[in-house]
Amino acid sequence: MKKLFTLLLLCACFLTPIHADEGMWLPSLIGERIKDMKRKGFKLSAEDIYSINKASMKDAVVQFGGGCTGEFVSKEGLLLTNHHCGYGSIQQLSSVEHDYLTDGFWALSREQELPVPGLTVSLLVKMEDVTERINKGEKAADIAKAAATGEGYRASVEPMYYGNQHFLFVYQTYRDVRLVGAPPSSIGKFGGDTDNWIWPRHTGDFSIFRVYAGEDNQPADYSKDNKPYQPKRHFAVSTKGVKEGDFTMIYGFPGNTQEYVTSDAVEYVAEISDPMKIDLRTQRLDIISAAQAEDVAVRIQYASKHASIANAWKKWQGEVLGLRRLQTVESKKAYETEFAAWAADKPEYKDLLANMSVSYDKAKKEYFVRELFNESLGGIEALSLANSLLTMKSRAKDAEIFAKSAKASHAGFMKNYSVAIDRKIAHAMLAEFLKRMPEGGVPEALTAAIEAKGGVAAYVDYLYDNTKITSPDFDPATLESDPMAELATILTPMRQQIAKVAYRNLSNIPDVEQWYRPYMRALREWDKERAFYPDANFTLRVAYGKVAGYEYADGEYHNPVTSIDGIIAKDDPNIYDYNIPQSLRDIYARKDYGRWASQIGDRESVAVCFLATNHTSGGNSGSPVINGKGELIGINFDRTWRSTMSDIEFDPSICRNISVDIRYVLFVVDRIGGASYLLEEMDLK
Repeated sequence: MKKLFTLLLLCACFLTPIHADEGMWLPSLIGERIKDMKRKGFKLSAEDIYSINKASMKDAVVQFGGGCTGEFVSKEGLLLTNHHCGYGSIQQLSSVEHDYLTDGFWALSREQELPVPGLTVSLLVKMEDVTERINKGEKAADIAKAAATGEGYRASVEPMYYGNQHFLFVYQTYRDVRLVGAPPSSIGKFGGDTDNWIWPRHTGDFSIFRVYAGEDNQPADYSKDNKPYQPKRHFAVSTKGVKEGDFTMIYGFPGNTQEYVTSDAVEYVAEISDPMKIDLRTQRLDIISAAQAEDVAVRIQYASKHASIANAWKKWQGEVLGLRRLQTVESKKAYETEFAAWAADKPEYKDLLANMSVSYDKAKKEYFVRELFNESLGGIEALSLANSLLTMKSRAKDAEIFAKSAKASHAGFMKNYSVAIDRKIAHAMLAEFLKRMPEGGVPEALTAAIEAKGGVAAYVDYLYDNTKITSPDFDPATLESDPMAELATILTPMRQQIAKVAYRNLSNIPDVEQWYRPYMRALREWDKERAFYPDANFTLRVAYGKVAGYEYADGEYHNPVTSIDGIIAKDDPNIYDYNIPQSLRDIYARKDYGRWASQIGDRESVAVCFLATNHTSGGNSGSPVINGKGELIGINFDRTWRSTMSDIEFDPSICRNISVDIRYVLFVVDRIGGASYLLEEMDLK
């Protein structure tokens, strides 16, 4: 029975990628997958997806801001992404008088579009396999520097398969990006944190921007003389809708997956790391939420911060549940047992797993301290500001330059800051840090400072009663004598130590990573039936699958499409996240859907969101969802809660990505925003 259980785990968890829609494939190598894609409904060629010789889909996809994806939908630089990707920009442009988060924003002409300082989008110019060059001794930095020669160009060399391959990515970054349209948060963030990661979903998670360029269509700083960027390619927009079984393709920039980590790493995530981070973020969110409920200005100030904290917080909860449900630790161990048997007579591989396990045992304590520090003390805003200012001062050439930079940084900080909230968070987080730190890990100077003031609570009150960093009239000349700066200085050695272990994930810790390169090579030699793809690292990828529902629980099937009827069912004027615009209620009451009406089940309605089997991760937010003809059918924005473990293990029976149906986007632009002129510049099919 034990042997049978092992075999079942192996079959269920590691053979399914051959048949399922798992994988994040490099666009330049998509020719290796094109037969499978065509078999599942794709009608175009590999060169339509990626080409350096002609315009292709890659030219219609951008890195949006620091961590999302966007797509061009017109020849005039009109760009779609998620509302939550544009959220920080919308907040930046908002005020109590012009609350674009609550009320939405619609530019009714090009002149009304709002420049967003600091917002950029980057297009992939090309990607190139440089493995041989690296193996011959060329340095990655030199290869990247030589490739970044054009206006707005930047380049990087990224390892794939833990350094068994290396690819050069060259990007061109555009710096003049303007807000064109955003639905009110009651549409764009409908359901708030309650519905986040949940299905059924009814969120119109989109926002609209336009990219501008200077002379010759090249990147330029903002100028009223700039013209809309002319992309080499933009997506046509399908208005025909989706049905279960339809082919879907995601083209975007997934951030981070760890599909090939060992059981040691999974056990740490599921039993130690995620539970700790969930608990600390719960405390911070409770404090922020209570303050937001009492004050409209605070709600706006902390909207983006709350959303940022809550997103990963809820994701980790689903991840823990998923890993435990799938028994991922056990299935990984079974897989590793089979691998070890194969590797036993191969000197270069036989000790790999043992060496990795020893390395993890050494690394876990430092990694935990790094995560604990970031989630506890890292959540204290005034402390983070003090540290930032101290760093700025140490790098400034003279006092005048520092004073000018410090005042600007302080002014930006204070715009979205509440001393009362931060003080409460500091009380909670400092106490949690001290309670959870491994024995002997708390800096002696911190212990002495706390004891001198009579305990944690008294020490925190002393800090906030005496610091000037959080005062509107802060004087940079007084920084080093400020109590908050003194705390930051006490923690500097610990911060420096943490910086040495601030790795992207549990597989690129140097002591561990050295073993992953041969381990990955060995797996590909051994497991010939497994479909291997490189882990996500915020480089452009293709994922494909189909529109599909799933069995959520015994006897409970979740259909793949939601409609406006579900919005009305959740509508509640007394709850901010569910208080939809009156115009939407009126349209529903009249059933006045116009051209956006479609048959959903047994009724006429407007489609809102749909599920598909595409393999996605953070960074895929805003990615175009494309049909077999290469037309845009939706904008990816989430996964189902029971899918969040897919960064570590993809379960084809239940892993689903969530997208806003493009027809709902067009409906909101047309009927809610009154900006139907935007539709005229799109290629609607």
